[in-house]
Amino acid sequence: MLSIVPTPIGNLRDITIRAKETLTSCDAIICEDTRVTGQLLKLLELPKKEFISFHGYTDDGKADYIVERLQKGEHLCLVSDAGTPGISDPGYVVVSRVRAAGLQIEALPGPSAFLVALSASGLAINQFLYLGFLPLKKGRQTLLQTFKTEERTIVFYESPHRIQKTLSELATVLEDQPERTLVIARELTKMHEQIIHAKIATLHEVIKTMTVKGEFVVVIEGTR
Repeated sequence: MLSIVPTPIGNLRDITIRAKETLTSCDAIICEDTRVTGQLLKLLELPKKEFISFHGYTDDGKADYIVERLQKGEHLCLVSDAGTPGISDPGYVVVSRVRAAGLQIEALPGPSAFLVALSASGLAINQFLYLGFLPLKKGRQTLLQTFKTEERTIVFYESPHRIQKTLSELATVLEDQPERTLVIARELTKMHEQIIHAKIATLHEVIKTMTVKGEFVVVIEGTR
């Protein structure tokens, strides 16, 4: 069986009892970065496990290897570096291959940074558009232009290296909608968590004063 196990996005106390039990009982753990997962197990005081590395540069043969081990009756866990596997990470490739092989899969509930940001945003989230990370070049400007007419709340991830550029682009694209609300969430669940509410009209000032450290989630009010 393959168990999809979410891990904390920052605060270790967010790990569930079921997740700890599953990580303890499995035969091996499929993970993005063995060092990150190894440190997590150590901090949670869980037993050491065999790691199977699977990341964005892993070839298809590794997925076949994982399927073969599951077919032999092994119990494997799939984790990401933080949060729920398959969301903006290569874990979905493993799940797709295992599903196609007709093998048993269980998915444990757990944290995801974009859901935490949405729930804390104060914006309408009965409908929302999740975009993962925005494209770096091809299609980027075309996508940003669609934000001008998107009625649903928009949410996406951004890195500390690109956050200021992205916010500046949003301020320009949406300048004719100055009262539209934007929420910037940083280091969610961690010691230095910060959630900034701003209007498009004030975004340039926010950019000048904001702390550019950690991972970011950006939430934009829809055009209702």
